[in-house]
Amino acid sequence: MQRIRHALVVFVMLLITACASSAPASRSTLSAVDTASGGGAPIWFETRLYFGVGPADGHSAADDEARWRRFLDDVVTPRFPAGLSVVDVYGQWKEPGEASPERLRSKELLIIHRNTPADRAGIEAIRDAWKQRTGDHSVLRVTQAVDASF
Repeated sequence: MQRIRHALVVFVMLLITACASSAPASRSTLSAVDTASGGGAPIWFETRLYFGVGPADGHSAADDEARWRRFLDDVVTPRFPAGLSVVDVYGQWKEPGEASPERLRSKELLIIHRNTPADRAGIEAIRDAWKQRTGDHSVLRVTQAVDASF
């Protein structure tokens, strides 16, 4: 019984290895890592920016949506014309010293980009422009290296 179990395990492992090695190669038009440098360093980064666009209750969402669209068209898209994603989210923000959080309709802006000085400056310009236009104190930024393929 032990020999049969061992043979079955070996067979399954060989089958898995054969399937993995026969999988088709990725047909990416843009590489996920910088192979030219030989270091295999990631060249794609994901930045998520979070914008409060208006109170969750008791306010005209249409006005907030129009303001967001103008901002997206005027400030964001010119800096990242190749593409981006926007997701409607609910957020909460509690100012220091306040008893309860402010509940907000929010936007999550997702940009996949290279980690270049121009892209980093573009992201900071977007954050600064939103704060200047709205008077908000902050725009949350989360950036991380990603394995991306297009």
